[in-house]
Amino acid sequence: MATDSWAQAVDEQEAAAESIGNLQLREKPEENGTAANVTEPSSAAPKTEGSADAAKPSEEDDKAAQSLLNKLIRNNLVNTTNQVEVLQKDPNSPLFSVKSFEELRLQPQLLKGVYGMGFNRPSKIQETALPMMLAEPPQNLIAQSQSGTGKTAAFVLAMLSHVDPNNRYPQCLCVSPTYELALQTGKVIEQMGKYYPEVKLVYAIRGNKLQRGMKLQDHIVIGTPGTMLDWCQKFHFIDPKKIKVFVLDEADVMIATQGHQDQSIRIQRLLPKNCQMLLFSATFEETVWNFAQRIVPDPNIIKLKREEETLDTIKQYYVLCNCKEEKFEALCNIYGAITIAQAMIFCHTRKTAGWLAGELSREGHQVALLSGEMQVEQRAAVIERFRDGKEKVLVTTNVCARGIDVEQVSVVINFDLPVDKDGNPDNETYLHRIGRTGRFGKRGLAINMVDSKMSMNILIRIQEHFNKKIEKLDTDDLDEIEKISS
Repeated sequence: MATDSWAQAVDEQEAAAESIGNLQLREKPEENGTAANVTEPSSAAPKTEGSADAAKPSEEDDKAAQSLLNKLIRNNLVNTTNQVEVLQKDPNSPLFSVKSFEELRLQPQLLKGVYGMGFNRPSKIQETALPMMLAEPPQNLIAQSQSGTGKTAAFVLAMLSHVDPNNRYPQCLCVSPTYELALQTGKVIEQMGKYYPEVKLVYAIRGNKLQRGMKLQDHIVIGTPGTMLDWCQKFHFIDPKKIKVFVLDEADVMIATQGHQDQSIRIQRLLPKNCQMLLFSATFEETVWNFAQRIVPDPNIIKLKREEETLDTIKQYYVLCNCKEEKFEALCNIYGAITIAQAMIFCHTRKTAGWLAGELSREGHQVALLSGEMQVEQRAAVIERFRDGKEKVLVTTNVCARGIDVEQVSVVINFDLPVDKDGNPDNETYLHRIGRTGRFGKRGLAINMVDSKMSMNILIRIQEHFNKKIEKLDTDDLDEIEKISS
């Protein structure tokens, strides 16, 4: 469905709903619930909405899993050199940023919670976003921020600050695209609100069953779009007209998930005009931007300026082969050199990654495998082992191409060149892949395996895109590889 037709589709669906009464209720029976109030997620709850299709890998699964993976493995804020670009709804309004949390005049129990989480000073996104989110009257915000920059802590602090614990009804809603991402945000709320026990949290997720006719007395509700919409509209557990803050997190993941756009628009339409709207996304693609403008009226906008992409510290080579088996032989020839440091090997499919890891293991090499069919917690454990140096080589698919910083990685091998669904070069994925090496200003090495005229053509087009020569490597001469990888 085109982005511009989302709101129209919602109108059409709502009009149709009026004529068919209750027939539009498509949620499974367990959604309505009959059990007592539950404020913690049930361990038996399915992992995501629509999880009946969990066995089928999809784009939305990958986006959601990647986002959760980044949350699990990033214990510290990302050290980014990106600068913040601010677009205000009122250019004449004075804009200020803060360099300390004390400047925000937070309640003492919240300030204690912030410091208890290890935040000594605001991150770049927090410096600018927090004054806007805590302003009176409230200001709407659309913010781009990669995982690990402290954006979750920022909007959690805003929600906790706006809650009046004396009013025993929901005042803040936070919508996440999946069960797991909602739980991760909930953990941040619990940590930051550790010294503010008067504020109560409830999860609007499948598996949390409430008695029909009850009214929630919890102050903050975090959940997935389908359940959140039901709690507001179908079961009236929440009075949406009393909501002060509405947070839409992981908007790019939300847009990739079928149905979540419409559900989010429906929730937003139930809220009062003066409700503060906060939307966060790791990317600002056109679909995200169009969706954000529909959800958030008259917003302030914070974007991270894109860093100048530089490949100057990464030496790039290619190796000519005739088939998959020859690529494996070439890989074995250079394996002795790359194990001096740590290496990541990227494959196009899970099947190839599994085959390659198995072949390397049979050769007696210590190899870790990371692919999409693994649970996210398993992936996080594999990355931690690799980061700790317990395995020197990590074989993976694109699930690991973005956002994972392992300082010791000095070699990246593209066993398969990255292509999009139409078979064209995926230049962005190529950049993210080889960007796993050459981190922190160090030299890095990227080796591309070429096994056909088609893959050679892809490599040439990648080379032309980045205007950076990729040299042919003779695998009989490994001096250059040893020099760089060590």
